[in-house]
Amino acid sequence: MILSAMTKQSLRLDDFLPYRLSFTTNLVSETVASAYEQAFGLRIAEWRVIAVVAESPQGVTQQAIGLKTRMDKVTVSRAAASLIARTLLERRPHDADQRSHLLTLSAEGEALYSAIVPKALALERQIFSRFSAAEIARFDAMLRQIDAILLEGAAAAAPS
Repeated sequence: MILSAMTKQSLRLDDFLPYRLSFTTNLVSETVASAYEQAFGLRIAEWRVIAVVAESPQGVTQQAIGLKTRMDKVTVSRAAASLIARTLLERRPHDADQRSHLLTLSAEGEALYSAIVPKALALERQIFSRFSAAEIARFDAMLRQIDAILLEGAAAAAPS
């Protein structure tokens, strides 16, 4: 087991689970980004914005996109501006908060999203094709458990 291979005096990076998780995440992101760039001319941040906006047909703020994707507000803002300029997103006033706007998919954005989804799902199937459904379910559960642990820790560490 990787955790037992380390002692307090030494740390082998390739056996350090946070590093392994980051390394694998980067490999997946690079693979996905390359596929979306080639097929649709989208950077990964732009795809993430489109995906979140598609899940919120009533509209979503850039702040909410940042919270959902863990992207910083500059990255979200640049991606949104690019997508608006390409007429894939529309921006409208937020009735409940005049300081922010709601983003929605334009008709072109909806068409692009509809074209991407089958390819995204095919890429997911390709990446996980060597795993059983039970392994994938367990992996997903573990990732969600790690998220919960870290989010709880962040909430506990946040100033009151």
